[in-house]
Amino acid sequence: MPVMVITGTGTEVGKTVVTAAVAAAALAAGRSVAVLKAAQTGVRPDEPGDAEEVARLAGAVTTAELARYPDPLAPATASRRAGRAPVRPHQVAERAAKLATEHDLVLVEGAGGLLVRFDAAGGTLADAAELLSAPVLVVAQAGLGTLNTTELTVRELRGRGLDPAGVVIGSWPAEPDLAARCNLLDLPDVTGAPLLGAVPAGAGSLGAADFRAWAPHWLAPRLGGTWDAEAFRVREAS
Repeated sequence: MPVMVITGTGTEVGKTVVTAAVAAAALAAGRSVAVLKAAQTGVRPDEPGDAEEVARLAGAVTTAELARYPDPLAPATASRRAGRAPVRPHQVAERAAKLATEHDLVLVEGAGGLLVRFDAAGGTLADAAELLSAPVLVVAQAGLGTLNTTELTVRELRGRGLDPAGVVIGSWPAEPDLAARCNLLDLPDVTGAPLLGAVPAGAGSLGAADFRAWAPHWLAPRLGGTWDAEAFRVREAS
């Protein structure tokens, strides 16, 4: 099934921009792409959500959103406060599976981290990934503290029998500090998952044409790009 789930080690780590980069690389290769936002929080009905932001940056993708809640909170909490039905993992899996019958690639973007709850029963993005038997791409921070959160996320995936497709750094600083530079080597070492890219900080502010032109350069060949982890390490260490 051509589905990839994209999660983060937490909130505000660059999931949406990484999702857009993966989508842009796939579109550039001639593949049809759908982006499913499992639960959108913190956005009014008249505002564009994360799926629309992916489309703005990446191009002609099919967008879908299962639920939207106004408060910028975990989906379970936001749905309860809004008095609306929560999203269930089986709904995410069913919608993604349907989209997969019509597209070459379906990207399912979570909300926050892997175990953020969708509903009062404790359903999570990890549960949806299990139902789909889909690989999970982990978006991580660049600097100090990321080794712990990234390793915990990957351990949880493996504990559930899920495939951690790899790790992408969601916001690589223009002037990386010592911790960030060391993490280029340490992240794959502590997680056992390959480092599959580094998206520069501020990439989401690029114009659409520039974003689409550059996106493949930020991602490894496994994600449809040309990024080379070893060459990047050498360059950033110099």
